[in-house]
Amino acid sequence: MDSDSSPSIEVAVGHGAWRTAVTDPEAIVRRAAVAAFKAVADQPALSGGTGAPAEPLAAAAVEISVRLADDAEVQALNRDFRGQDKPTNVLSFPGDDPTAPRLAGQPLLLGDIVLALETTRDEAAAAGRSLEAHLSHLVVHGVLHLLGHDHQNAADATRMESLETEILNQLGFPDPYRLSTE
Repeated sequence: MDSDSSPSIEVAVGHGAWRTAVTDPEAIVRRAAVAAFKAVADQPALSGGTGAPAEPLAAAAVEISVRLADDAEVQALNRDFRGQDKPTNVLSFPGDDPTAPRLAGQPLLLGDIVLALETTRDEAAAAGRSLEAHLSHLVVHGVLHLLGHDHQNAADATRMESLETEILNQLGFPDPYRLSTE
């Protein structure tokens, strides 16, 4: 991805209710994912949370996939891959190691993001935010995880939340961590 291009983002709507919950969910997902990539395009990608820098994202062809699912599908994934038998809003599954050598022209398969409609919709309503705003936030959050950002300690959480807030502001959405509503 160079500074004028965007990552390849495959969006699969696995639960049709996404199409009635928001207008053009694929466009919302792509817009949020591209914004997250562009915000960190000149920073090195991180490998599996180890902090090992790879080439800057601007120098790599990057691909991700996003699946818009329901709570049942996300609960099954959460149970099978994280040992937590409950739905959650978003799951990120890392792909290729960005520090591993690739053949010339071979894209970096960054990973997969899966979002649960019911949980996402309920959280948006509880926060007084639009579903579009919350979906955008969760996509940004998931992409940042794939790029090696995390929130396991207070300092990392502060950095990640600040970056999310900045990206969402560029998209025209309010700070997702502010308590007031849209």
